[in-house]
Amino acid sequence: MTSDRIPMSKEGYEKLKAQLDKMKHEEMPRVAEQIAQARGYGDLSENAEFDAAVEAQGMLQAKINDLQDKLSRAFIVEKTTMPADRVVFGSKVRVLDLDLNEQEDFILVGPGDEDYDQNKILLTSPIGQGLVGKKVGDEVDVPIPRGTLKLKIVEIGAA
Repeated sequence: MTSDRIPMSKEGYEKLKAQLDKMKHEEMPRVAEQIAQARGYGDLSENAEFDAAVEAQGMLQAKINDLQDKLSRAFIVEKTTMPADRVVFGSKVRVLDLDLNEQEDFILVGPGDEDYDQNKILLTSPIGQGLVGKKVGDEVDVPIPRGTLKLKIVEIGAA
C-alpha cells in the first residue's frame, strides 16, 4: 500500500463527500454573499467585515481543497477481505498499556469515520501507525508528543 492512497470505508467516504458538498454549495455561497455585503459598506482599506469575510473564504477554500485531495486519493476497503491475525484497517485492537497496566480498545478507521470518544482512531495516527501489521503478543513503542506509549497487543477482532 502506497502512502499516498487513503483507505476509507464506504460510509466514511460518503460522509466526507457530504461535508464537501455542504461546504461547496451552502457555506461558500454564504461567504461570497458576506463579501458582497461587506464590499457595499464602502472603503475596503478599513472594512473589518470585508477582511473577515475574505479570510473566512480562504479558510473554507483550504478545507475544501483538503477534502477534495483526501477523496481523490481514497480507496474503499472492504473489511471482509482483511486478514484477522494482524492489525489492519478496520481492526478492533485491544492493547495493554505496559506503563499504566490498563487495557484499551482501538478501532482503526479512515478519514470520515474517526470518533475519538468511541476510540475510533485514524489508521494514519501515531498509534494507528504503530499497531498496523502487528500480531497478538507483539509489543510496540509509539512515539507521542508527551513521550512513548508502550503497548502490547492483547486481542485483534473485526470492528
